[in-house]
Amino acid sequence: MQGIKCEGSGTRAQQGAILPLLAISMLAIMGMSALALDMSHAHLEKTRLQNSLDAAALSVAKVLDQTGNTAVAETAGRDTFAANVAEAGNAALGEAFTGGALTLTVEFSSTLNPFVPATIPARYVRVRASGFDVDNWFAPVFGFNQTDIPGSAVAGPSPTLGNVCNIAPMMVCGTPPASAPPGTTFGYSRNDVEMLKIGAGDNSSVGNGNFYLVRLGDNTGGADLREAAAGNYENCVSTGEAIETEPGNTVGPFAQGINTRVGVYNGPVSADDYPPDWFTDHDTYTETDYENGVAPSYDLDWYLSQMSGVDPALPPSGVPGRRILTIPVGHCDGLANGQSSVDLLGFACFYMITRMTQTGQAVFFGQFKDQCAGSGVPGPNPVTGPGPHIIQLYKDPDSRDS
Repeated sequence: MQGIKCEGSGTRAQQGAILPLLAISMLAIMGMSALALDMSHAHLEKTRLQNSLDAAALSVAKVLDQTGNTAVAETAGRDTFAANVAEAGNAALGEAFTGGALTLTVEFSSTLNPFVPATIPARYVRVRASGFDVDNWFAPVFGFNQTDIPGSAVAGPSPTLGNVCNIAPMMVCGTPPASAPPGTTFGYSRNDVEMLKIGAGDNSSVGNGNFYLVRLGDNTGGADLREAAAGNYENCVSTGEAIETEPGNTVGPFAQGINTRVGVYNGPVSADDYPPDWFTDHDTYTETDYENGVAPSYDLDWYLSQMSGVDPALPPSGVPGRRILTIPVGHCDGLANGQSSVDLLGFACFYMITRMTQTGQAVFFGQFKDQCAGSGVPGPNPVTGPGPHIIQLYKDPDSRDS
């Protein structure tokens, strides 16, 4: 009997020992669950912050790329961030920003890695957020009242595009890179005034200094070409492909479309559909001026200086960068004027000095520039060098918060 009594007493003792352990375990589980909920909440707010920073950085980099004006670009980025944090669901983020707890810092650098603030020319942007503290729900029981959520986003130009969309529907004849003089873009030099002509209307060969109109896939006729030249051509072409060209008998509608970029509206095109550039000043410039080496009044340097001097509080009307064209460059040596299939060498950026004129033969004056904003996909092995690019996000080389 005594043995049986001892056994029962031991069982009750074990049960008594398990209850405190169970209580401690339940407390630990509840604490871990509470911390998990707080961590999940903090992660959600981090995502919201990062999305707003990414949008702001892309906005800054895009405007910087279009204008070269850091003040205008920063204003655009701050406006974008403010608009994003004001969206439904961003209550905590918006309150921190409008209340002054969250500080937004915008920095510019000429290089991506290393990112060195205040270096010129500015090409890359970093947008940083600090002071965003999220209130915890359960962690205060353990002494953690808030979670600090920093954030960073970096954006800038991609490598040169090999696949480009929304080009101007004209192809310039150029020199293959292997044969082109050093420091040139397919044989053209930056800042040199260039006179481009459409083929002479006969069967003579054409080469550098000439341009073709581009065939618009299934679309045909002057109306389609006019709209495409004004900015409504979204087809994509890739380096290494053949590009189809058209004879110059629709150059009139092409001129009507392309001239909208410098504020000239002739024919059925309107500023509502195709707004002009921010700066449309241009003078008459002739072949005689070109042959005599006369400097145009409103050249590329003038245009870039106008852009850099824009007051962020009073931006001009129109769309910046409209008179900078992304154009394909083909290898046309030995080809005759008319419809042809031309090997595409790549793409170039071309500044319109003045409106395109037609006095007998269509003539187009401009200057090639190193880089410009484009539309397309860089690809896994993007082409490097001068030409069009897109604006994209990058990992911040100095922070794991991006």
